[in-house]
Amino acid sequence: MTHYRELLQAARAGGYSWASSDHGPRPGDLFLRHDIDLSLESALAIARVEHELGVRSTYFLMTESVFYNLDSTAGVDALKELRSLGHAVGFHPVHPHKEFDDRFDPVFAWHNPDPEFLAEPIEGAANVMAPPYFHPGHYRSDSNQNWRGDCPHEDLAAGTYSWLQLNTHPVIWAYDGGTMRETMDALLAAMREEWLAHLANDRIDLS
Repeated sequence: MTHYRELLQAARAGGYSWASSDHGPRPGDLFLRHDIDLSLESALAIARVEHELGVRSTYFLMTESVFYNLDSTAGVDALKELRSLGHAVGFHPVHPHKEFDDRFDPVFAWHNPDPEFLAEPIEGAANVMAPPYFHPGHYRSDSNQNWRGDCPHEDLAAGTYSWLQLNTHPVIWAYDGGTMRETMDALLAAMREEWLAHLANDRIDLS
């Protein structure tokens, strides 16, 4: 989490402003985005850090995740907290499903997109992986704990990008691990403890 704080501080030092999809890219804009594929808990951990630092970002949530359920008590509470912290909530659909609802702001990004549908539209919503929001020279992502392009820390601090869409996955930053496998092992250990608590709360005999 320390380096994530440093990344945000570098963006501030570089003079960037936190932008959202209510306008196209302008000089100095930083479109900070998070794809929530695995863990609402990690999303909230990062959202709280960002709120503490005065950062606003967009959290892209799934309705078809096998890892979390937005209709559960935990899902409803997570949505409510993300909003209370001042963040936007976008849609992270699984292609080709397009069932947009009022839980989401009118912005989306396909989950695990193939090139042929990466920029495919949904009526009434902005696709952040399509122009004007997406351009290879103005995009950095930490997918699978491997930056696509170098870590942007130094370039952000130097104000190198005229504007940037920065896509980070909170699970990578919220759990310790030098590799994706190590980070996933840490996530699984945390989930085991969480599920044990759920079982106990559901009056399951764990003796």
